[in-house]
Amino acid sequence: MKGRDFLTLQECSQEEIGKILETARRLKGSSKGVGKSLAGKNVAMIFQKPSTRTRVSFEVAVQHLGGHAIYLDWSQLQLGRGETVADTARVLDRYVDGIVARVFAQEDLGELAQYAKAPVINALSDLHHPCQVVCDLYTIWERTGSLAGLKLAYVGDGNNVCNSLLIGCSKVGMDISVACPEEYRPYEGAVNWALENARESGSKVEITDDPHKAVERAHIIYTDVFVSMGAEAERQKRLQTFLPKYQVTSELFKHAAEDALFMHCLPAHRGEEVTAEVMDGPRSIVWDQAENKLHTAKALLSLIL
Repeated sequence: MKGRDFLTLQECSQEEIGKILETARRLKGSSKGVGKSLAGKNVAMIFQKPSTRTRVSFEVAVQHLGGHAIYLDWSQLQLGRGETVADTARVLDRYVDGIVARVFAQEDLGELAQYAKAPVINALSDLHHPCQVVCDLYTIWERTGSLAGLKLAYVGDGNNVCNSLLIGCSKVGMDISVACPEEYRPYEGAVNWALENARESGSKVEITDDPHKAVERAHIIYTDVFVSMGAEAERQKRLQTFLPKYQVTSELFKHAAEDALFMHCLPAHRGEEVTAEVMDGPRSIVWDQAENKLHTAKALLSLIL
């Protein structure tokens, strides 16, 4: 993976995803864990959207690896005054060894990657959130000891996290069932990739509008906010569409496997996509999931840079 862009997760093989997870486990298990594999390296971190976990985990990861992270607010760069993404990429390429970018449009990431020789890591876009999903896969693997043969049920908005879960689960041989309203289905390109991956890995991919069907015998129930960043103007329409049918509740858990676990990429809106009882209950592993963003960020940076 050295020197490669990390934009969708589809560019990674099953073996490469396994290597990311193994590296994360090794780095998590050592004290600060890491050696100094980024010593002397600088990483630009471009953020067009707000962030808590992604920003902090990457900044701390770069520091633990001995490098230097440079936080760049999109609005305070010349990008905010009309400089093109291509020109920004050409300039940053002269200064830094890698670029982590959290943007609205996946096309901007593609343009960054096209015009910068330094590798670009997608820290979230409108279509994909691959860093989140390698963290999720690591958390499941850490908790259960396996991935292939498990079933993950995603309930809610077919957003960027859902798209990347479709890709990631199908790559590693996990079954995935997505329950969402017809008008909020996941990105067709991600679904097609997932179906292609599933033919190779032997997993199953299902899209339905029935949450009970999706969670049947599921080992993991996963949800995300119903109103993502950039969709605030649709808040009332979305809540009317999703509630109460797509809320993750204790009642919904009764249809899943007996030992099913709950995951959420955070931030969570208790009382909307999930009840407080589930979010804060004994089946929730969201805090382990959040912590593991640091360890998988270290793994990605060390393997790519």
